[in-house]
This record gives sequence, structure tokens and C-alpha cells, in this order.
Amino acid sequence: SYRAQIPRSTTSKSVPMLNCGRPFIEQEMQLIRAIIAEDPTRHRFALSKVVCERLHWRRANGQLKDMSCRVAMLRMHRDGLIRLPAPRRRHYNGTLHRRRTAQAAQAEPELPVVARVDALPALQVRPLADQREAQLWREYVDRYHYLGYTPQPGAQQRYLVTSGRQVLAVLGFGASAWKAAPRDRSIGWSVAQREARLHLVVNNARFLILPWVQVRNLASTVLARISRRLPDDWQARYGYRPLLWRPSCSPALRRYQLSRGQLDPRRTDPRPRQTRCPQATCVAQEGYLALPAQT
Repeated sequence: SYRAQIPRSTTSKSVPMLNCGRPFIEQEMQLIRAIIAEDPTRHRFALSKVVCERLHWRRANGQLKDMSCRVAMLRMHRDGLIRLPAPRRRHYNGTLHRRRTAQAAQAEPELPVVARVDALPALQVRPLADQREAQLWREYVDRYHYLGYTPQPGAQQRYLVTSGRQVLAVLGFGASAWKAAPRDRSIGWSVAQREARLHLVVNNARFLILPWVQVRNLASTVLARISRRLPDDWQARYGYRPLLWRPSCSPALRRYQLSRGQLDPRRTDPRPRQTRCPQATCVAQEGYLALPAQT
């Protein structure tokens, strides 16, 4: 689970509470309560900025970790540890997408694309360019990926795979789960090492080749290209380079990994973090892929 278990009953100043991978000692909890009390007009977004500044909670590139802070404070609020002001508007975090975007018409099924991968004109794997493409990405994932779309927490990077102006596939990378037994056994790190270096492992949360696209070897071609450019894109956005990435648990990629001996077919992981099916399981992802240190 991404969220560490919080010792809710303890009040000892020597026992920190873990939330979003960060320990909070009692003095910091008192500071958060004081920040909330000092200005009742502050909304939750503004509070997260102030808390990050006072606690020096920043990413490697110096930016405030205000999204993680909002998630942590919401969990503290639900646990009765702090009292946040009422939200000013409804949010959709953790809810299904329900196709709310203006790009719904562009995500309708298209005519089959049947070709060899080396015959595709101008094949590109590129980050999303604007909000319109972000909406289209969500539409595709919500309609055609077997896990659907839900907002992803933490650091993330999303891509379109295009041939000319036609979208063939979409990918999404995000923060790795706080604990994952197969991953932790595979890497062989201690708890302290995991806490210090977890941000260097990213998760391929979504990998979708659109259902009307029938291009042999497209998946392996996309994986090869994305492994070369992902570290640079992550560095530009977050100020550090990930070292490992966990492949998606899509059925097509499962077959690809099994054929190369990267997975044990007898084992399964618990269901993914973001899924609309409570009983879903996926094959244990023991074959983590190393990313290039530099291009």
C-alpha cells in the first residue's frame, strides 16, 4: 500500500507517524495545527503551500511537494489528527473519470490500422503537449484500458504514441508504490534504503495500444524508445533521473515478458493501486528494467 500504517493511538514524541513516505513527529503535527489555526480563511491548497515551506518539504528540483502534502493532510484529517477547513469545491481524486472531457468525440473507435512497425510513417513517442492532449489521453484510458482511468498521485509523466497525426497508443508513468514485496525482494534493499531511494523507481501505470491498432512488434518498439527518453523527461520535470521502472501489467506486456523469462507465471501480485475491479490481480513484476544513466 502507498500509505504506511499510522500508529493512531500513540502520542509519543519519539514515534513519528508516516504519511506519503514522510515521517511526521509530534512537533511537526503541532506546527501544522498552528498553521491551520493562524488564518481561518486559508483554503486547503494554500495551507499545503505554507506547510511545505515551513517543513522544508521539497522535491529534488526544489519545488514544493504540495500535492503530497495535501494527500497527507487529508489523511490526517480523516484520522482525526488535524481539522482542515471544508473544501471549497468538489474534487475528483480517487473517483472514476466518467468521460467528462471535451475530447470524447475524438476518442471514438477508428478504422483498423494494420501495418508493419517499420512501415509506419513518422512514428513518435512523445510527452503530452497541452491540456487538450491530456484530456484525450484520459478518454482513451478510461474507455479502452482494462483498469480504466483514475487520477494518479505523486510524480508522473504521460505519453502519446503517434504516426503522423494518428494516435496509436498511450503510456503513463507515475510514482512507485510505497511497499511491494516482489519489487523489494528483487531489488534487495533495506527499509531505510527504500525510504531514501524509492523516488528513483517509477511505475508504468498505464500502457494501452488502442484496440483497432494491429501493428506487430509495436509494443517492444515503444518500450525501447520510452526507456531511452523517460530519464531525460523526468529530469527536466522533477530534477532527478529515475534508475528503474516497473513495466505495466497489461496482458500484452505479460506475454512479452513471459516469453523472455522475466516473470514467474505461477505468481501474482495484489491488485494494482488504481483499479476499478476490487478482485483484479496481475502477474508479479519481478523483471525491473534499468534506465540509462545519461543519453
